[in-house]
Amino acid sequence: MHAITITEPGGPEVLRWTEVPDLEPGEGEVLIDVVASAVNRADLLQRQGNYNPPPGASQYPGLECSGRIAAVGAGVDGWNVGDEVCALLAGGGYAEQVAVPAGQVLPVPEGVTLAEAASLPEVYCTVWSNVFAVGRLAPGDSFLVHGGAGGIGTAAIQLASAYGARVFTTASAAKHNICLALGAERAIDYRAEDFVEVVKEATDGRGVDVILDNMGAKYLPRNVDALATNGRLVVIGMQGGVKAELNLGALMAKRASVIATSLRARPAEEKAEIVADVRDHVWPLLGFGKVRPIVDRAIALQDAAEAHRALEEGSATGKVLLVR
Repeated sequence: MHAITITEPGGPEVLRWTEVPDLEPGEGEVLIDVVASAVNRADLLQRQGNYNPPPGASQYPGLECSGRIAAVGAGVDGWNVGDEVCALLAGGGYAEQVAVPAGQVLPVPEGVTLAEAASLPEVYCTVWSNVFAVGRLAPGDSFLVHGGAGGIGTAAIQLASAYGARVFTTASAAKHNICLALGAERAIDYRAEDFVEVVKEATDGRGVDVILDNMGAKYLPRNVDALATNGRLVVIGMQGGVKAELNLGALMAKRASVIATSLRARPAEEKAEIVADVRDHVWPLLGFGKVRPIVDRAIALQDAAEAHRALEEGSATGKVLLVR
């Protein structure tokens, strides 16, 4: 088979379409003939040498895919050869085939094409596990997500809005309309506005109950300032650095929490629980059309470098697909 390999840490040019060994499903796994994968920020970090796959995971990039089951390993129930599926991966999505634990496989939601389904597992497992399971977002709560026009952001806006939360987001001015159309009450221009001032004004000085942050150090003090009493800041990215000063006094005065999490390195058992929750709570919303895939463009898998450039330039809204 063929896969995208990383010849050395570097820019998009280090991605190569390479012949690699064929795969067989292990016990408890299914083998998927990949129809599409999707590009995530973690893929860019891996390409740069800053985010290695967890032990035992495929070394090829790609944290989600869609396709058809080609083979079923021993001990797998509920899946059959030929089933159209999508899957949450620890790696390996940029390939013609990928082996994945059966607990991380999902059916293609009703009303979603097989290719579009590749854009769903990573973002909705991330949003559900962090915003709802960890952040405990509830109907009537206020919610701020940074980077509202990206893959995570477009999913988080839709899901939080569907569950009855007030949604605020930061985004470039050119992408405000899409954020508002997806359910945000207010889109904040991070270049020209102070998100702390905006959310406090909109909440009568109270602040927001939950923040989903992909910036890390750069936004830490202001995120704490923007939290309401008993608020929860969930950090899932470090685009703005890894070290910052945390004012514990401000945090304690609000009885607030700062939680840093990742999805990729979690044990398969935990991922299976998240996938099951997403199937129960998110897949019906996709079937009813209350949330939908947001796909900016589809690029041939062999041209993964082009897709990485699109993410790095910030030109994409929603997900960039890699299709065979």
